Amino acid sequence: MLNFLKILSSVLFAVSFLYFTGGVLAQSGAEAVNQRKEELQKELDNIEAQINGYELVIKQKQNESASLERDIALLNAKISKAKLEIQKREVEIAKAKTGISQKNGQITILTDKSEKQKDSLAELLRKSSELDSTGLAEIILGYGKMSDFLVVAETLEPVQDKIQEVLDGARKTKNQLEKEKEGLQIKQAEQTRLKNALEQERKNLAASEAEKKKLLTLTKGLEKNYKIILASKHLEAAKIRSALFALRDTAAIPFGEAYGYALEAQKKTGVRPAFLLAILTQESNLGENTGQCLVTNFQTGDGVGKNTGTFFKGVMKPSRDIQPFLDIAGRLGFDPKTRPVSCPQSVGYGGAMGPSQFIPSTWKVYESKIAAASGAAIPNPWIPRDAFFASAIYLADLGADEGTYAAEHEAAARYYAGGNWYKSSGQNYGSSVMKHARNIQENMIDPLNLY
Repeated sequence: MLNFLKILSSVLFAVSFLYFTGGVLAQSGAEAVNQRKEELQKELDNIEAQINGYELVIKQKQNESASLERDIALLNAKISKAKLEIQKREVEIAKAKTGISQKNGQITILTDKSEKQKDSLAELLRKSSELDSTGLAEIILGYGKMSDFLVVAETLEPVQDKIQEVLDGARKTKNQLEKEKEGLQIKQAEQTRLKNALEQERKNLAASEAEKKKLLTLTKGLEKNYKIILASKHLEAAKIRSALFALRDTAAIPFGEAYGYALEAQKKTGVRPAFLLAILTQESNLGENTGQCLVTNFQTGDGVGKNTGTFFKGVMKPSRDIQPFLDIAGRLGFDPKTRPVSCPQSVGYGGAMGPSQFIPSTWKVYESKIAAASGAAIPNPWIPRDAFFASAIYLADLGADEGTYAAEHEAAARYYAGGNWYKSSGQNYGSSVMKHARNIQENMIDPLNLY
C-alpha cells in the first residue's frame, strides 16, 4: 500500500508540475518575437511616411494642367512610390512570417500540454478506480498505525479535485488550441494576400517605368510632340466615359455614369471608387456563372431558373429572407414571383438582389442608411445608384474606407464569404477584386482624371 501511495503522490505532483511549467513554456521566446515585431513596425512606419510624401506629390501633379513636364514628374513620383510599396510589402511579409512562427510555437506548446493532460487524467482515473475497488476497510487494514492511514487519507483526498481540475484544464487547452489554429489560418491568409500585393506592386512599377519610356520615346522630350499625344488621350477619355459598365441583374450603364455614382458614394463613405467598381464588376462576372432564379414558393423558398425553368431548392431562406423580400416588393410595387434574384450555389441559399447582391434581410438592415446617404425615399436594390451606395456603406463597415490594399482585400473577402473570409473562397474573391480595381484605376479612372 505504501508503494501505491508513492505512485499516487507522483501522479499528483506531475499534474501540479504540468500547470506550473505550462505558463513558463508559453513565454519562451516571446520577448525576442515581440522585439522583432517592434523593429519591423518601426521600419514600416518610416516607409509609410515616405509613401505618404509621394502620394501628396502625385495628387498635386494630377491637379496641374497636362504637359510633358507634368506627366514625367507624375510618372517619376509613381515609380518612387511603387519602389517603396515593394519595400513595404517585403517588410509586412517578414512581419507575417514572425506571426506565423509564433502561432506555430504556441500550437506546439498547447498540443504537448493537451497530450500530457490526457495522460495525467487517464492515470488519475485508473488510480481512482483502484481506490474504489479496494474499499475503505481494506485500505485501513493495510496500515499498522492509524497515523499512517491518516497520512494516506490526506493524500487521497485531493484525487477527485485533481480529476476535475485536469478536466477543466483540458477543456481550456482544447479551446485555446482551436483558437490558435484559427489564428494561424488567418495569419497564413494574410501572408498569401501580402505576397499577392507584392506581385501587384512589382507590376505597378514595371507599368510606370514602361509608360515613362514610351512617353519619352514618342515625344523625344519635346512639348510640341506631347500635344499630338494629348489629343489622342482626350479621344480615349471620351471612349472610356461612353463605354458600358456591366451590372448584375440590371441593364449596363455608361462608365462615366458609374464612376459618377462611385464618386458620390466615396464622399459619403470614404470607399475608393475603383474598389467599389471592382466589387460590382466581380459580382457581375459571378452572375454570368450562377444565373438568375425566381422564387415560386414563399413557404419553402424554392424556385426555378429564370431562363430555364429548372427547379431550384432553397432559392431564398424562408425564415430569414422571404418576409423582408415580400415587404420590399410591396413598397416598391413589383411582383415578387417575377423579380430575379441569385440562384443558390452548392452550399447555402441564393436570393441576393441587384448589382450589390444584398440578401433581403441585409438590405432591410441597411435600408435607412442607404436612404440617408443617397436621398432616395425608398431605396431600390435594382437601381444602380442605390446599389452603389448600398455596397459602399457595407464595404465601409467592413473596413474598406481605410483605403489600404490590406483593408480592401479583407473587406472584399468578407463581402463575399462573411466570417469565413480568411478561407480560400474569400481570399480568391478578394484577390480577383483587387485585380479588377487596379485595371479600373489605371486604365479607366486615371485617364479620365488626367485628360
